[in-house]
Amino acid sequence: MKTLMIVDDSKFMRRMMREIAARNGFTVVAEAENGRVAISKYDELKPDIVTMDVTMSEMNGLEALAAILEKHPDAKIVMVSSMSQEIIVREAIVLGARGFIVKPYEEKQVITAFLKILS
Repeated sequence: MKTLMIVDDSKFMRRMMREIAARNGFTVVAEAENGRVAISKYDELKPDIVTMDVTMSEMNGLEALAAILEKHPDAKIVMVSSMSQEIIVREAIVLGARGFIVKPYEEKQVITAFLKILS
């Protein structure tokens, strides 16, 4: 079973992602409401995939992405954002994100992104 950590400042969005993951055979091992908490939990649990919201308080997703990848270059992180602006997508990919999911997302879009990363 593949493990997942969900990073999003919205409780509602974390719940939606958790439900999609559970229906598709993924185990959610952690949730985080900001980038700072995500870094700490990643260090401890090293999940197979991380979904990382871009816009969060305290530490945003791009900063957390860079920090996690600095210590764990093989981390598989998918950025999630309602902002589909090309510049953010490019920056995330340059930093090392393995994919990008735009909110509002559909279950098929999420699972396709996960399977692509794991293959």
